[in-house]
Amino acid sequence: MKVIITGKNFNTYKHLQDTMEKKFDKLGKYFSDDITVNVVLSQERGRDKIEATINAKGAVFRAEEVVPDIYEGIDKVVDKLSSQMSRFKGKLQRRYNDNKSVRFETLPEMEEEVEEVKVVRTKKFELAPMTIDEAILEMEMLQHDFFVFLDMETDSVNVVYSRKDGNYGVLETTY
Repeated sequence: MKVIITGKNFNTYKHLQDTMEKKFDKLGKYFSDDITVNVVLSQERGRDKIEATINAKGAVFRAEEVVPDIYEGIDKVVDKLSSQMSRFKGKLQRRYNDNKSVRFETLPEMEEEVEEVKVVRTKKFELAPMTIDEAILEMEMLQHDFFVFLDMETDSVNVVYSRKDGNYGVLETTY
């Protein structure tokens, strides 16, 4: 885990940096990829403030503490982030792990000349009400380019999709 430390009116020193890297390394168990933690240290009214942000694929985890001792703040921030990640992991497991095995069929090789285009498969599914953020998370977990969902706020069927520039788009339906 890579820790980027920024100090605002705060002097960071080697022992503090080593301690932070050691503490934040504990959060690496939640990620398969190498993740970056952005930490901002500052002083307000004689108290130390620590803010930590982790941008993971599909989720942002953030915690902050204002404490008289920076080491106490590091422990509290790591605990908060660990708690957030644990809840998030549980939520994902409940949503996606229904103990059913997933099977992928291999598609037959396409012939070079395709004379007629046919619909070869129709898929029916139940629309689950969710927010746009939840739909994006679901789409990323399924590794799809788009995802159809029922928007909780508008009660309309919407489509969220990945754009070529790395951002997301939403198609809102009207009837």
